[in-house]
Amino acid sequence: MQTAFHVPRLPVDDDLLLRPWHIGDLPLVREAAEDAYIPLVTTVPSPYTHDEGVAFLARQEERALRRTGYPFVVAEVAGDRGLGTVGLWPNATDTGRAALGYWVAGSARGRGVAAAALRTVCSWALDDLGFERLELYVEPWNTASRKTAVQAGFSYEGLHRAWQSVGGERRDMMSYSRLATDLAETVD
Repeated sequence: MQTAFHVPRLPVDDDLLLRPWHIGDLPLVREAAEDAYIPLVTTVPSPYTHDEGVAFLARQEERALRRTGYPFVVAEVAGDRGLGTVGLWPNATDTGRAALGYWVAGSARGRGVAAAALRTVCSWALDDLGFERLELYVEPWNTASRKTAVQAGFSYEGLHRAWQSVGGERRDMMSYSRLATDLAETVD
């Protein structure tokens, strides 16, 4: 029998850490649910209800228990307030690869939170877990997310036409990768 993935606490810097989801993160789920885009590309419930928020938290725990991923909350060290999330999703058919996804609540955007958290997860995944390739996908219009990928050390690979369903519509996605063999340098 396989044991559950352990979602560790990872320090990002003096102000931020990555940790597992908990019931105190319901305000973060509520804020994300009110965002025009986050519920379209995630399982964040919209419209938000307390029960749907609790179900979202249970899904994050279940992902770790079923060994399908590492869902992290990006939180402030002081006060433990959740600001966003980064998820690491190992590829089921290729053990050397994993995909990443991330979002930051509107109230925390523009502070470099996503790039810092993404760099931390990437270092952990490549150095400690031994992944060889990390990948992520961003819609072409999402300039902030594209910038975040590059700041976290990802390289642009190309455009995938009609790659993903977003809000029931097939959308193009730009693919980015970060390899274990890439230089660890990132742009701030």
